[in-house]
Amino acid sequence: MSISPEPLGSRESEPVDRRLPLPQMLLFGVQHVLVMAAAPITAVFLVGQAMGFDDEVMVALMSATFLVCGLGTLLQSFGPFGIGARLPFVQVPGGAPLVIFLTIAQTTDLQTATGAVILTGVFYFLALPFFTRVLRFFPPIVIGTMLLLVAVNLVRIFGGLIAGQRGTPDFANLPSIALALATMTAVVLSARLFRGVLQRIAVMLGLLFGATLAAVCGMMSFDGVLSGPVVAFPALFPFGWPKFDLFASLPLIIFSVVSMTEATGQTLATAEIVEKRGDARALVPRNIRADALGSLVGGCFGTSLIITSGENIGIVRATGVRSRYVTVAAGLILVLLGLFAPLGRLASLLPTAVVAGTAVIVFAIIGVMGINILRRVDFDEHGNMFTLASALAMGLLPILVPGFYSAFPQHLQILLGNGLAMGTLTAVLVNLLFHHLGRRHDAPVGAALPRQEIKGK
Repeated sequence: MSISPEPLGSRESEPVDRRLPLPQMLLFGVQHVLVMAAAPITAVFLVGQAMGFDDEVMVALMSATFLVCGLGTLLQSFGPFGIGARLPFVQVPGGAPLVIFLTIAQTTDLQTATGAVILTGVFYFLALPFFTRVLRFFPPIVIGTMLLLVAVNLVRIFGGLIAGQRGTPDFANLPSIALALATMTAVVLSARLFRGVLQRIAVMLGLLFGATLAAVCGMMSFDGVLSGPVVAFPALFPFGWPKFDLFASLPLIIFSVVSMTEATGQTLATAEIVEKRGDARALVPRNIRADALGSLVGGCFGTSLIITSGENIGIVRATGVRSRYVTVAAGLILVLLGLFAPLGRLASLLPTAVVAGTAVIVFAIIGVMGINILRRVDFDEHGNMFTLASALAMGLLPILVPGFYSAFPQHLQILLGNGLAMGTLTAVLVNLLFHHLGRRHDAPVGAALPRQEIKGK
């Protein structure tokens, strides 16, 4: 007899506020953690390799990253004092800000990079009142385009993790590719063959199958899991007292505007999936405040920006589980991973091909959601057609042709080289050109809207 994910009580009127039975919440929470685990693990490894950290520093930074991600996830899920969207969101270290963090650290020092993260967290709060005034320029065509570009970009990044670094002997290593494909196949078969709760945890089942296969094939070793301290308490300012250099911090501050744009799309898309009633745009400032606070805390523990993960959208859509209490469970698990060192070390042992293989499926689902939103836009209206075409062109160029803007000044490369940022910005500007500029206030702008209203907007 399958367990049906029914709420424990009837007082929660919306799916996002319903509490599932504890065993299910834990199962779905573990699934969230396993899918997003690649982000913090990869972030720590990249920083460690680039800066030459020893194993002790790496383990401490891994614990700090899991802890801050867990606290940020709890903040997003509970949403106290207007901080947090009260949606099923998990926070992770962002990929683009991690690269900027490393660039600052290598050109100056780690204390300056830490100071840049803290300054950027403060900037989030200062810029938010101005940013919320332009949310009306994010109609469904912009959101759909953004989700499609998110999917393409993330599939490229995590596909690269599976293949390895081009030019090295291990690039496109057959065992890694085969392991990733086997994991992806297991996810799809689990979704097809099972029903009820097992179907909803298809991603986790696929990941567990991939990890088991890796262990059987000798591609996963458990050596060192129980070595070292059992409990880890991350230290404040592990690289020393931060240095605040506004000029050095500018690239990260500029990226924060891009991050707020991404957070807008993620909030609106997730609110639609969980059937959140009311104006979903009111949730955007709450989401950004949580990103700001998470980044501030992360900076104090030596991490880069800790922001809302696009993976949430794919997981929620794939599983159909819309309760924010699932990510409460995920947040608590992440905190445990941060404090209980053996768990953190065990999570870091998951083969990259396995984690990235499941992530690729989840990210592709985000693209399907973007296509579904775009399907409801009237492309017979030439303004919408040019909005999408221009956004895809500007967004896909730096994604498909890395280094496309390498001849441009460094500060322009940060913006132009971010395909998601450029595609979203282009969609906003071209939509503004066709549907807002030069129109009378009473003129209809329905061409920018979908044929049917999107739930939650």
